[in-house]
Amino acid sequence: MSYWRGKCAIVTGAASGIGFALSTALVELGAKLWIADIDPSALEKAAFRLGPSVRPVVLDVRDSSAFKSIVERAVGEDGAIDFLFNNAGILISGETCDFDTERFDRIIDVNIRGVVNGTMAAYPVMIAQGHGHIVNTASLGGLMPSPLLAAYGMSKHAVVGLTKSMRFEGEKYGVRFSAICPGGVDTPMLDESGEPKDSRVSSRPDVRRYLTRLAGKPCKPEVVATEALKGVEKNRDIIVIPGRARLTTHVYRFAPWLVHSIGRMVLASER
Repeated sequence: MSYWRGKCAIVTGAASGIGFALSTALVELGAKLWIADIDPSALEKAAFRLGPSVRPVVLDVRDSSAFKSIVERAVGEDGAIDFLFNNAGILISGETCDFDTERFDRIIDVNIRGVVNGTMAAYPVMIAQGHGHIVNTASLGGLMPSPLLAAYGMSKHAVVGLTKSMRFEGEKYGVRFSAICPGGVDTPMLDESGEPKDSRVSSRPDVRRYLTRLAGKPCKPEVVATEALKGVEKNRDIIVIPGRARLTTHVYRFAPWLVHSIGRMVLASER
C-alpha cells in the first residue's frame, strides 16, 4: 500500500468496467483519486459506491481543454499528479467493408485522440515535477490481428505504439509509461455497441461470443485491475492480462501461423 498511499491519480472511463475496478483498487490502496467519465449519471453512482474521498469530474476525453483543466485542478488541490490512467474507450465491431470514415473517426477520436489529450495534459506537468506514470489501457487486440474488430484493433495498436515510444522519451524526465493489454474482459463493452443509434451497419458480431471463442472466457475487471496495478508498481512496459493472454502473445511471437489458423476458423464460424 505504501507505493500508492497519498498519491494523486486520475482515472478516465471510471464509471464502469476496468475503470471502475481500477478506481476501487486505488481507493483501497490509499490513493487520492479523481474519477472522470462522460456519463454524469453513471459517474455519480460510481462516486457514491467508491466513497466520499473520491472527486468525480465529468469529462469527454475528446476535449483537450477540459482534460487539461482537470489535470490543473488535481495539481492545484493535491500538489502533483502521480498517475494518469488513460482508460476511456469504445468498441466498434463488424465487417470493415460496411464501414464509412465517420465510424473510423469516432473510434480515433475516443480511443486515440483521448489518450493523446490526456498524455499532453499530464506529461508536461510530470516533466516539471520530475516524476509521474502514465498508464494507457490498450488491449490484446493491440498486439495482434483483430478481424471484425479492425477499427478497435487499429486504435489499440496506436496506443501501444505511443506508449512504447514515449517510455523511452520519458526516461530522461523521470516519467514512466505503461500499457495495459487485457484479453477479453467481462465488461458492458462486450454487450453494448459504441455505434450511434442511426448506424447503417445492419450486421455485427456477438462480441462476447466471438472473443470467448478466440481467447477463452472473459476475465473479471477486478482481476485486470489487480494485475495491472502490480505491473505498474514494477514499471512494466506492456502488461498483458490474464495468463492465457500472455501465453497467446508468446505463441504469436514464435508460431504466428497457429494463431492465424485459429483466428480464421473462429472468424468463419462467426460469419
